[in-house]
Amino acid sequence: MKLPEPVSRTFTGLISDIEKGQIKIPQFQRDFVWDIKKSSKLMDSIIKGYPIGTFIFWKTDERLRSVRNLGNFKLPPPNDGDFIDYVLDGQQRLTSLFASLKGIKISREEGKLENYDEMYVNLEATEDDEIVIIDKTNFENHQLIKLNDLLYGSISLLNSYDTKYHTKLDDYRTRINSYNYSIILIRDAPLDIATEIFTRINEGGKPLTVFEIMVAKTFDAEKNFDLAEKFEKLIDDLTEVGYDTISDAIVLQTISLLLDKECKRQTILKLNKKKFIEIWPDAIDAIEKTVDYFRGFYRIPVSQLLPYNALIVPFAYFFYHHKDKPTGNKQKFLQDFFWRVSLGTRYSSAVESKLAQDIKRIDSILNDELPRYDWTVDTSPEIFDKTGFFSTSSSWIKSILCIYAYHQPKSFNDSSIVHISNDWLKQANSKNYHHFFPRAYLDKKLKDIDYKNFWINHILNITIVDDFLNKREIKAKAPSIYMRKFSRHNKEIDETMKSHLINDIEKYGIWEDDYDRFLKQRARAVSREMKKRIIEQDSDMTMKAEVIDELDQVSEIEGTEKE
Repeated sequence: MKLPEPVSRTFTGLISDIEKGQIKIPQFQRDFVWDIKKSSKLMDSIIKGYPIGTFIFWKTDERLRSVRNLGNFKLPPPNDGDFIDYVLDGQQRLTSLFASLKGIKISREEGKLENYDEMYVNLEATEDDEIVIIDKTNFENHQLIKLNDLLYGSISLLNSYDTKYHTKLDDYRTRINSYNYSIILIRDAPLDIATEIFTRINEGGKPLTVFEIMVAKTFDAEKNFDLAEKFEKLIDDLTEVGYDTISDAIVLQTISLLLDKECKRQTILKLNKKKFIEIWPDAIDAIEKTVDYFRGFYRIPVSQLLPYNALIVPFAYFFYHHKDKPTGNKQKFLQDFFWRVSLGTRYSSAVESKLAQDIKRIDSILNDELPRYDWTVDTSPEIFDKTGFFSTSSSWIKSILCIYAYHQPKSFNDSSIVHISNDWLKQANSKNYHHFFPRAYLDKKLKDIDYKNFWINHILNITIVDDFLNKREIKAKAPSIYMRKFSRHNKEIDETMKSHLINDIEKYGIWEDDYDRFLKQRARAVSREMKKRIIEQDSDMTMKAEVIDELDQVSEIEGTEKE
């Protein structure tokens, strides 16, 4: 990379380069937010000869996704082979300048239309006044001239003004046309350096995401490839099946692992554009097959229940290399992998590094080999009893919710299937997460118990029910009371409760309102379900006490904080 080079351009050169497509605003820049009032102050500074700051341009032959239109003005594409100056700093000023001088109309998100043609030069102003204004109230027409007319108006138009203004008209136009715009030009810098410069310049603002950079890098008009549009289409498709919370990072990590076996930021940014575009259809197909598999085999109806969205990545890697649904050992080994990652809190940190490690385990599964793991999981009833503070942000808790969802919970009153959607799974206080022993009831029953909040808000006390049922039928009633009512109306109540892993109403202490017995029985039920899914290895027989201690500390802290 060459040292940054200070250069200057006049109004004519700057506007001409924008009109020819030689200066572009990369799409990762934030939207144009300056209003016409702020833009008029910029033009006022230019007419007065004040400095307006330095623009920073990145000159490169790379083709990035860039802003195509500015209001009603269509920005042309650059010529093939030409170098382009991408704006790294000064986008708001440059856009204001161009919009003001070309009289462009800008539509704002709130529906407001700002017409930059309605910017005027006050011919009565002194140097101490605002020369460029937008409010022409209290002025006669002959005292004002549109900024656009000042620059591009015919001689006859200018001559139509009183001769006392002719000197000002000529002077103001000369000032704008001859103003030197200060520019720092960065040449021969790779994309990651250019975006790092942009990030540092805008340190006070929101840093660029890898996705925003890759949207710019992978854009290809000839191949009709626009990563932002492709991802939006994917999310639209996934929304139809309840998996719309999958992030853009998941897609980039998947493609990076498929192409390079690594998925760290620097690796993603260095991916070959051509290969990225070529692999996109097959990578997306693998992601969609993963979603179908999660919804079908694991019966996880919506993405909000996934212990980690990152689980999509290794499974997509599998389906990229294995087009059919897994059977036999592959099916068992994948299930073991899924629950080990979930219960082992695998992707709570250093996700990129762990994904790179885990695709080696997926390679073993593809070869019909059981992977070895360097972390243990505990599926004993005790672990679920001791570490169950209910938090929907916890992968551990979500793992148990996935088990609940697998059994397709039914409504207590009529055995209809409970509808599960992303909309109401985001918060632990959702009306659809029902405390089987209601909170208000337990608050009185457990008033002298240590860590009361922990035991009240325990995952083993949670069932998934209809919103209507929770708000209007159960409320704060004891289980023995509301369950008697449901058992009278629902002749299939025993089967209904089994769909909530409450396998025997009598043994679970429901008629006696025995909360301790209920928790112990449900812990055993959850433990049995987890054991079905985990292939126990020698390492799982060790270090269980450490795992319990660690999770127990987390639960105590969370329980205390919630009190």
